[in-house]
Amino acid sequence: MNKVLTASRLRAWAPAALVLIAGLATGCTSKAPADADTTAQRPATFKVSAEQRKRLTIITAARETFRPTLDVTGTVAFNGDRSTQVMSPISGPVSRVTVSLGATVAQGQPLALVSSPDFAAAVAAYRKAEEAARNTQRIFHLNEQLFQNDALARSDLDQSRTDASSAAADREAASLALRSLGLDEATIALIRDGKQTAPIEGAIRATLPGTVVEKFITPGQLVSGGATPAFTIANLGSMWVFASVYGADIALVSPGQRVDVLVDGSTTPVAGRVDYIAPIVDPGTKATSVRIVADNPRALLKRDQFVRLTIHSTREASGILVPAAAILRDDDNLPFVLIAAADGSFLRRRVTLGHRVGDRYELATGVASGDQVVADGALFVQFAESQ
Repeated sequence: MNKVLTASRLRAWAPAALVLIAGLATGCTSKAPADADTTAQRPATFKVSAEQRKRLTIITAARETFRPTLDVTGTVAFNGDRSTQVMSPISGPVSRVTVSLGATVAQGQPLALVSSPDFAAAVAAYRKAEEAARNTQRIFHLNEQLFQNDALARSDLDQSRTDASSAAADREAASLALRSLGLDEATIALIRDGKQTAPIEGAIRATLPGTVVEKFITPGQLVSGGATPAFTIANLGSMWVFASVYGADIALVSPGQRVDVLVDGSTTPVAGRVDYIAPIVDPGTKATSVRIVADNPRALLKRDQFVRLTIHSTREASGILVPAAAILRDDDNLPFVLIAAADGSFLRRRVTLGHRVGDRYELATGVASGDQVVADGALFVQFAESQ
């Protein structure tokens, strides 16, 4: 009977004993700091040997003046000041395309020929205007002679002069119409002299020198004057790159700043400069668009290509800089550095990263001047600590 009572009492006291043990355990652990940064600022339990310590690069933190750099991404586009879409000036079927994609063309060079009924009307109008201009000019000269011999009234002479000027203006307008249809000066001269010409076809001409980067028409296609895009011509020696800059970083950007454009597959950056900063923020991304003009002598930049940009700010700043190799990450992906103590141990120090300057980072918080920061070999110490 006593054994049964003893067992029952033990069962009754067991929960209370567990609570007491838990309380003691809590009391023991409560001596550890409750700060959330303890994992980032605890002394390392591992101490490297003197020989291993010699292989570490430890620098003394000090404030210095620097010019920040900003790393962003961008998208390449044709230089809008050196590219254009060529429209067909006339309506009709395309009889022949004279250039291919990638061809280098000069300004005014024919790109395609179009058979158009517009030419018949334009040529007829020019011939009529040319004949009328010649006739009215001849009559005006005759009337001048009559007026000098007192055989014509001044009002008649003035009317003759007006008729000659009006006919000359009509001839000029008809000539401009032929030029707008793509006729060259030699063909216009033949029409003016009344000579026989070969069947006239309208030419779609290059409006600026460059490379044919897009072709939208084919032989036999019906084009509409002033409405059908035919080609895109671009000078590929210079390209635009558009980048999106967020938040306070836009204060680091100003027109004229030097930019390194990094292209995948090339170790040499393409030189560029900030050309334009948008006065508005994109409502969707809340970023500001920045336009960079980049030289493209080796044709590395292609339209719609994704590139990386390093914008070199001209504004000076002051702060503590450490090599990028000194920055480590904890389990929460938060940055920290290792501070070397005099006794050979190492202390984790949570930091806030500022601007990047080449292969170094600014430490906005966490490190003070005079601290000994592990620069080269920090990853080895972190690994040794975790063992």
